[in-house]
Amino acid sequence: MGKTIPEKLTIKWLQEHYRNNNITPKDVIEEIIDRATKDADMNIWITPPSMEWIQPYLEKLDSLSIESSPLWGIPFAIKDNIDLAGIPTTAGCPEYAYTPDEDAAVIRRLIEAGAIPVGKANLDQFATGLVGTRSPYGETQNSLRPELISGGSSSGSSVSVARGQAVFGLGTDTAGSGRVPALLNNLVGYKPSLGAWSTKGLVPACASLDCITVFAHSLEEAMLVDASARGVEEADPWSKEIPQPVASLPEKIILPKDPLDFYGPFATEYSDAWDRAVEQVKQVGLPIEYVDTTFLAEAAAILYDGPMVAERWAAVGSFVEENPGATFPVTEDVLRSGSASKYDAASVFKANHQLQAYKLKAKQLLRDAVLVMPTAGGTWSRDQVRENPIATNSDMGRYTNHCNLLDLSAVAVPADEAAEKVPFGVTFFSLAENEGFICGTAEAFTQVVAEPTTLVAVCGLHMRGLPLETQMKDCRATFIREAVTAPKYQLIKLPTEPAKPGLIKQANGGGAIQLEIWEMPLSTFGTFAASIPDPLGIGKVELEDGSEVPGFICQAYVAEGAEDITALGGWRNLLVFN
Repeated sequence: MGKTIPEKLTIKWLQEHYRNNNITPKDVIEEIIDRATKDADMNIWITPPSMEWIQPYLEKLDSLSIESSPLWGIPFAIKDNIDLAGIPTTAGCPEYAYTPDEDAAVIRRLIEAGAIPVGKANLDQFATGLVGTRSPYGETQNSLRPELISGGSSSGSSVSVARGQAVFGLGTDTAGSGRVPALLNNLVGYKPSLGAWSTKGLVPACASLDCITVFAHSLEEAMLVDASARGVEEADPWSKEIPQPVASLPEKIILPKDPLDFYGPFATEYSDAWDRAVEQVKQVGLPIEYVDTTFLAEAAAILYDGPMVAERWAAVGSFVEENPGATFPVTEDVLRSGSASKYDAASVFKANHQLQAYKLKAKQLLRDAVLVMPTAGGTWSRDQVRENPIATNSDMGRYTNHCNLLDLSAVAVPADEAAEKVPFGVTFFSLAENEGFICGTAEAFTQVVAEPTTLVAVCGLHMRGLPLETQMKDCRATFIREAVTAPKYQLIKLPTEPAKPGLIKQANGGGAIQLEIWEMPLSTFGTFAASIPDPLGIGKVELEDGSEVPGFICQAYVAEGAEDITALGGWRNLLVFN
């Protein structure tokens, strides 16, 4: 069956094939079990998929109509701080584990809609972290590049969806845990307004801020899940009557006025991806307003640098005290910070008063608008997080931590890759009462047809920091990466003023020459190419991996009498030696 079931599982594909009797839910579960077994080393699951305990849910489908059950036969993952009856809930801590007698309210609703729970997913212990490495059950690997973090705390839920082991995954989000893993695994992460989804049956992190969220491959499918999960739960004191959002557009889009901070090994690539995303936002066609967003960081500081962190200690502090050594070390450090004597009752009230002022500012700013920010400003390798667990984790929350404190709804959606297999994405924020705005704006953003572009290889004065880089910028070109030609080229120094390089492909011999690869809109490429003076021009340049891209080449006749600088390996090396 593996050959007939796609790697990426979607509601639309499964429903179509169920109705046509091409596959059965049992076929799909068998394939998921096989995939989970093959990916066992990725540490996705705490309770992995098993036919033994999934079988009753398959049998339950016999009593449900596919026509009236919107999620009939749709497999989903559950973050292991959300209760599934009869299956242990660990919250990422074996000593904390208990087996609930009943489903969490959201789980019950999804099962009633025909969805099939397939496993309890790994997480940063007690949902405290944004990196996916703080679990005694192992570090959940990124779905695309295993050396990078998967994001947390809802690590396993997101990776299970990205790896085709669930159609959607339930996460939780107190400070970004339902959005950061979506970004890092190229998914949509939908965080509804506080109280819209019941948190009854959720192990609390900060009960006043906790949300249950969904990971999916598209906003459309996330909203299908939302339709079944949303609604007041009478026995839940945090539950609210918030209708399902209807997609609509705001009057304007808010963007940060000041340059943003990017970090980690792909900081430059993330910055460039943000610039491209901003251009894509502009193509939505709504008015853009640039504002000072520093108050968001000031509000976010209340969560971990203020007394609000005490709410985490209130949730699990007694367990930590009574079970020495049971808590993951870095997690315990974070939790214990909430027990500091400086966080007395007066400090809590003072922080609440500050937060109320920030909420008013957010309400005034977003009354008729949607805010767009990078979902995160970078990522890290798992090795880097182990070396510096607190600072790296804090970086991941720079653009997420404010959200629930300010009672905002949010959706994280993919944008252009930052680098190969390094996703990038943006988050749309709105006031809770305007949740439809994020749906409409995110939908419009994802439907923007990207302007056609071409790669351009440059080997001289058009490279970064050199005199003609401005021509690349004027043509709206974006630096992509450094590269090297195939070892088939001669590089000469043209006797011009200023001196320029000429790249000539050789029938025999030659060397490998350092290049930069840029991406340029086709709408400006023609004018750019036409402006290049003889003997230079644009042709195909072969790279070291055998691929070819358009780039600067030189006519061979000028090689006679020109200085051969092939041995230097690139134009920048000439500048260094001179």
